[in-house]
Amino acid sequence: MNKTLLVIEDNFQNAYMMRFLLEKHGFIVLIAETGKKGIEMALECNPRAILLDIQLPEMDGYAVATELKKHHQLDNVPIIAVTSYAMVGDRERILAAGATGYIEKPINPETFVTEIIGYLEQNNQE
Repeated sequence: MNKTLLVIEDNFQNAYMMRFLLEKHGFIVLIAETGKKGIEMALECNPRAILLDIQLPEMDGYAVATELKKHHQLDNVPIIAVTSYAMVGDRERILAAGATGYIEKPINPETFVTEIIGYLEQNNQE
């Protein structure tokens, strides 16, 4: 079973927290600090899921999600937006760009891993 998750997040503290929580539950976590690097890494490592921030340098999460969806090898890889963008319409916009799910920041350490596992199960990746 593929246990590799790719986190595309430019904020060190957020990336560290996600990695810490997910690795405690047996996942292998790779971090990309830019959208462009995240796309490259996704194509190289074929992760089980991609956790994507929306507010990124160079290209935002909307553009990253759209680009990831162009690559058929990633068709079964859920993209989960993990973002502080919580205004009306933000959730719908990232889902329209290709994200499978949406988790608001700040993440809740008590429920974060359970939410991620839920998205994995929804995508029949378990």
